[in-house]
Amino acid sequence: MLAETVEERCSFAMAASEEESEAPTKQLDVARGLENLPVSVWPPGAGPGPFQYTPDHIVGPGADIDPTQITFPGCICVKTPCLPDTCSCLRHGENYDDNSCLRDLGSEAKYAEPVFECNVLCQCSDLCRNRVVQKGLQFHLQVFKTDKKGWGLRTLELIPKGKFVCEYAGEILGFSEVQRRIHLQTIYDSNYIIAIKEHVYSGQIMETFVDPTYVGNVGRFLNHSCEPNLLMIPVRIDSMVPKLALFAAKDILPEEELSYDYSGRFLNLTGSEDKERLDNGKLKKPCYCGTKLCTAFLPFDSSLYCPMKNPNIN
Repeated sequence: MLAETVEERCSFAMAASEEESEAPTKQLDVARGLENLPVSVWPPGAGPGPFQYTPDHIVGPGADIDPTQITFPGCICVKTPCLPDTCSCLRHGENYDDNSCLRDLGSEAKYAEPVFECNVLCQCSDLCRNRVVQKGLQFHLQVFKTDKKGWGLRTLELIPKGKFVCEYAGEILGFSEVQRRIHLQTIYDSNYIIAIKEHVYSGQIMETFVDPTYVGNVGRFLNHSCEPNLLMIPVRIDSMVPKLALFAAKDILPEEELSYDYSGRFLNLTGSEDKERLDNGKLKKPCYCGTKLCTAFLPFDSSLYCPMKNPNIN
């Protein structure tokens, strides 16, 4: 199974709301206490527009599967550690090393390999090293105001290469609902919807659509970069619905902005789709990542902009 993200998103600029603005003497936690660690905001007294925080996916309109439903059986590793030869969760090989870093995170990787973690039904202990993403945030992160990209996300401490950083969580949607929401957007609206396409056996493609616009987590503040420091990988734990886990693609220094390639291409390999235009004839939205390899425009999935089957849906 190969993972590939192919959805346009844009960075956003949202005015601070009276509801979320805090006095400089009190540090705002964007996560509202729902993560292991608070997520601070800079500058003090400011804050992004209101949204409902969730650390995990929730079911949204049109979703075929409830992401909170347990669908995987657990392993029976009680007296021995979870290893590829004996653990049913590691049929594709070990996922993490002794330091809880993602294995085989090489610069030559074009696609991400699938990851299955031990789950709530597994008989192994909570200390099993195949439990990483499910443990949540392990680094202090901060939402901050950028010069051109609206709000962004950065780390306040060193993150070693291969470490799990955060998820991209939100509403799990059906394709029709994705189309409905996209067609309601104007050129001034921020688009947070991401489409994950995983290539499975017999040429089949499994699609997952996530929208953190109204209900989402800290991952919604990540901006695009043509030379990203994060890699997104679908990680399955309890459900067939993958968690969109972001791992450090290199050592990330304190106060460095966190970013990933919205197209899902780790090396940002270019192709004919990069020269496409939207169906309405307008150019794709500009990219402000400022890297040497910047392609000037944000990636997007043109298939989501095709005419709706039922244009009368409200």
